[in-house]
Amino acid sequence: MVLGKVVGTVWATRKDEELVGMKFQIVKHVGLDYKLKDTFVVAVDTVQAGVGDVVLVTSGSSARQTTVTRNKPVDAVIVAVVDKLDVVD
Repeated sequence: MVLGKVVGTVWATRKDEELVGMKFQIVKHVGLDYKLKDTFVVAVDTVQAGVGDVVLVTSGSSARQTTVTRNKPVDAVIVAVVDKLDVVD
């Protein structure tokens, strides 16, 4: 899993019928200091995240393990909205 921040939404009116009804969010990766990195992913939102939320994203075959994405053609999914990080140095 990776930490990221939702920075936008992808609108796709034409898509595979297995993806109908799914919301796509643009998620930029962030470090433990919440600073944005240059990399991003488009992920299916399963937890009602919004722009500005810090989220956990899982990818690969694990992305197809949620109730919403089971056996769907997805490679990244938002699985949690992060409330707080406790980092011990």
